[in-house]
Amino acid sequence: MASSMQEFTSEEDQWAAIETRNKNADSHFYYSVKTTGVYCRPSCAARLALRKNVAFHLTYTDAEKAGFRPCKRCRPNEPALAVRQAAAVTEACRIIETSEETVSLEFLAKSVSMSPYHFHRIFKSITGVTPKAYTKAHLAGRVRDELPKTSNVTEAIYNAGYNSNGRFYAESYKTLGMTPSKFRAGGKGEKIQFAIGETTLGSILVAGSITGICSILMGDDPDALAQDLQDRFPDALLHSGDSSFNEWVAKVVGFVETPQLGLDLPLDIRGTAFQQRVWQALCEIPIGSTVSYAEVARKIGAPKAVRAIAGACAANAIAVAIPCHRVVRSDGSISGYRWGVERKQQLLKKETSI
Repeated sequence: MASSMQEFTSEEDQWAAIETRNKNADSHFYYSVKTTGVYCRPSCAARLALRKNVAFHLTYTDAEKAGFRPCKRCRPNEPALAVRQAAAVTEACRIIETSEETVSLEFLAKSVSMSPYHFHRIFKSITGVTPKAYTKAHLAGRVRDELPKTSNVTEAIYNAGYNSNGRFYAESYKTLGMTPSKFRAGGKGEKIQFAIGETTLGSILVAGSITGICSILMGDDPDALAQDLQDRFPDALLHSGDSSFNEWVAKVVGFVETPQLGLDLPLDIRGTAFQQRVWQALCEIPIGSTVSYAEVARKIGAPKAVRAIAGACAANAIAVAIPCHRVVRSDGSISGYRWGVERKQQLLKKETSI
């Protein structure tokens, strides 16, 4: 395909872009209609003019110098719609992050001159999460920052912007991975058991809290895996798994070697609201199948968040149980993997040979 620098250089190309309302042409030229006295972007949704009435202009100032006025529909003399929407969402995020209390959807929408419905849709398409989920994630971050600084848990909760401590306690374990009091103490007292096994892909460390599996790490050096776990939970009490936990480890090892066995274990998933949405989508990818980062983005309703999807995959610390290895590039090629591209290839080979 020709690059954008080579396209739209002839009037034939420009007219074809107008006929198809090609958004890729918007930054390359403008067109005016002599019967209406208006000029537009190529992607304007207005009724298509007759070709004989259309003239082309390199810039919108050229169109205005020729005596044409900007279309009120596509507003060609202003930043593109996508740019305006991104700026509006950025402003809404700033309001959420700087407000001392939780702000409503209606207030945010009004602040950026949108209807609540339209704002909600645009916000989710750009950030990958709803305004409510973004707010909850930000408040949770504030609590994490406040807990070590304040004299008691309640003070931290209110300082973070929660209107009641009941709202926070209802989701405290999901937010912090432990009770607020334990988090305030630096996670001291949380018990995490672990064990290290061996697979054809190398060493594998499985760790679990009282909630479920919180880490599955893979590598070549068992000591490095143990240190990685220690770094992830520096203030927790790490200890060797008991006999029942070792059964979990055996199931994980068995799943790596024979994916058709499945893996039905409770998980203790710790991440942002967006990461958890991505990881949930990954868990729905069937064994033996792969999807692209763009497909995951569309599945969670955030088609523009492809890079964020890749970031969430990279942040996943529960290998195989949250199958980020099943996400590939749009052309089907194997991209990076936290535990090595070769392991990713081998995991997929095992699954596709079922």
